[in-house]
Amino acid sequence: MASYSVIADIGLSFVKVLREALVPDLVNHSDGVGLANPLDRGDMNVTVYLYEIKENAEARSQEMVDLGDRMRYPGVALDLYYIVTAHSSSDVLTRGIDEQRMIGRMLQLLHDHPVLKDDDLEGALTGTTHTYRISKEPVPIETLVSLFPNQPYKLSLGYKIGPVYIDSTRTKTVSRVSERQIKTRQFK
Repeated sequence: MASYSVIADIGLSFVKVLREALVPDLVNHSDGVGLANPLDRGDMNVTVYLYEIKENAEARSQEMVDLGDRMRYPGVALDLYYIVTAHSSSDVLTRGIDEQRMIGRMLQLLHDHPVLKDDDLEGALTGTTHTYRISKEPVPIETLVSLFPNQPYKLSLGYKIGPVYIDSTRTKTVSRVSERQIKTRQFK
């Protein structure tokens, strides 16, 4: 379980894995890969954009967490949906080739590296033993078109990472059993 910052930490971890695979062969510098809307990319060559968050009902816990003198309510399990887009600043003749090479390398990487864990993890997740599954996910064409309004569609990859857990802040005070009574009765 983790705090609300886990969403940003997963995004940063995802970017870290992509940077290690793309820089310097396909992207010149590590700042060329980052979290951004594909239309607001600045100088980035690869944008990672969180476009949807859904609750993961299968991973949801019903168990209260024992904190000693209190019990914490169960947290929420989420799946994070990302669109990863390649952008080349090359001239028109080589732009498509560069972008398809970046897309191809990312597909290869994420097929071979289907989890975020250990050294991949950033932020508050650093040093934890958590693992987060990365899976290729189709993105509805309506979503892709809405990301590029009044512009030609840009080839993008869709990925889901999860389940990701966020702790609840709600607690309930409890007290330990300090006394018990046992009544026995004999049956004939």
